[in-house]
Amino acid sequence: MSDTPSVAVIGAGITGITTAYNLARRGHRVTVFDRHPYAAMETSFANGGQLSASNAEVWNSWATVLKGMKWMMSPGAPLLVNPRPSWHKLSWMAEFVAAIPRYEENTITTARLAIEARQHLRRMAAEEGIDFDCEDRGILHFYETKREFEAAAEVTALLAKGGLKRHAVTPEEIRSIEPALRGSYHGGFYTPSDFTGDIHKFTNGLAAACARHGVALRYATEVLSTDAGADGVTIASRATDPTPDGAPAPTETHRFDRVVVCGGVLSRQLSQGLGDRVNVYPVKGYSITVSLPEVADQQAAPWVSLLDDKAKIVTSRLGATRFRVAGTAEFNGYNRDIRADRIAPLVAWCRAHFPGMSTRQAVPWAGLRPTLPDMLPRVAAGRNPRVFYNTGHGHLGWTLSAATADAVAALVDARVNA
Repeated sequence: MSDTPSVAVIGAGITGITTAYNLARRGHRVTVFDRHPYAAMETSFANGGQLSASNAEVWNSWATVLKGMKWMMSPGAPLLVNPRPSWHKLSWMAEFVAAIPRYEENTITTARLAIEARQHLRRMAAEEGIDFDCEDRGILHFYETKREFEAAAEVTALLAKGGLKRHAVTPEEIRSIEPALRGSYHGGFYTPSDFTGDIHKFTNGLAAACARHGVALRYATEVLSTDAGADGVTIASRATDPTPDGAPAPTETHRFDRVVVCGGVLSRQLSQGLGDRVNVYPVKGYSITVSLPEVADQQAAPWVSLLDDKAKIVTSRLGATRFRVAGTAEFNGYNRDIRADRIAPLVAWCRAHFPGMSTRQAVPWAGLRPTLPDMLPRVAAGRNPRVFYNTGHGHLGWTLSAATADAVAALVDARVNA
């Protein structure tokens, strides 16, 4: 048997595939497990598209708590909490409140990580020739009132401590930066260094690169259990496709030297099986992808990525014929239903801000963001020295994953070489 360390990666979303790629480039024998038949079929399927260091502010504040209480009974609100209690939800929220004193520290840390991630992602895309509809046009935050603008100025000063450069713009400059945007605004902030792209296309392109570098991609394979001992990691799995006679596929057992959990919202259950606690909560987000088949629609849609802080809505242009609009946060357990009353505000927002753009072909989607209470990803070793985690990126998985994948691969290397 080869002396090259074998590593299992659980999850083929953006964090799992970037992790597998980094491990493979460092010389490890890597196997990726995912229950879906393709990469990036859950949270990495149709997110807002922004690679946004300018959106690095963590949510841990009393203002967020008060807004959540205010919006609890409003179906179309940006933040919606199902009032039905559960221990998971209550424990998560208690830890969320406990992290409020670290708001500034965690925001600065997230901004630094987002800035670092840019160079890693661009390098991977360039080296592997991945086309992911990248648009280098920056991200524009806009505000209707002076009060909202001044609050954003405080966040801008905080992000600057993390190394991010974004500058204030006047209403006239907003119109110059994105002529398609309609509305009356007090001002905004523009981050030229941020950019956008299609997370699904990038992840699948990088997965193909992983295969070229020798990574075994075990799609349509569900991980049933994991067991880490002193001499290795045992993973029991089963194909999700039924056998020809319709019976469940047989269970298979695999042995590895290491395992990295990149399991998204399932990371909590996976960590429990490995003797750790990773209190990820599934925060549902929604998006619509608007098809722009007509020239008039293409001209009426924006090219610059936008962030409406009041509505908590983000946008990205994915090539000439697609426009992505995403937003909202819903605390409703592992429910994946696409609710009409959560999609309607996204469509209405488009019609208000881009009245010349047709929304007749708007495809709705919902995904569960794996979110930790302090809003920082878990990039660390587990109790067992053969176990590692790269998970809990929340709404910034696309923004942060290229950096956290490099970091967890370095941790695995350090443990192997110790």
